[in-house]
Amino acid sequence: MTLKSLEKLSSENKYYLSGFLDADGCILTQIVKGSSYKYGYTVRVSVVFYQLNKRYWFLMQLKDSLGMGALRQKKDGMAELTITGFKPVENLLRSLLPCLRIKKPLAKLVLEIIDKYKQVNTEADFLKVCILVDKTAELTDSKNRKNTYFSVREYLDSRKEY
Repeated sequence: MTLKSLEKLSSENKYYLSGFLDADGCILTQIVKGSSYKYGYTVRVSVVFYQLNKRYWFLMQLKDSLGMGALRQKKDGMAELTITGFKPVENLLRSLLPCLRIKKPLAKLVLEIIDKYKQVNTEADFLKVCILVDKTAELTDSKNRKNTYFSVREYLDSRKEY
């Protein structure tokens, strides 16, 4: 998400978008496994807005006004606008943070994760970020987390045995 597109949003639209995110949105953090990642895992952050497929048009308009995101219609009748990546999510959350209510503590934690991730230089640094990612589960209705601090630590420890 470009800063320019966010700067163009009126205060009224920022409050509207914050309410939409609080009610029908999600701020996600994930620990993602992959052989190409330096520590065997990476962290992914996303903001997702949901609507019924019949209001897909609204998510298309929102994507155009924000200048970022990926749209998808699912078979369960729901549509999603997903914004993924450190810079886009950071820009969006910093812009909406003063207006958020329900998800404000989560947004602050995700911003902290983004900041700390930029400073990762060692496995220990990466594990500290994973601990913060695990903390986001306490602020969401997360149910099916497969990759956690413990799975990352176990993987990193197993690499040292060779």
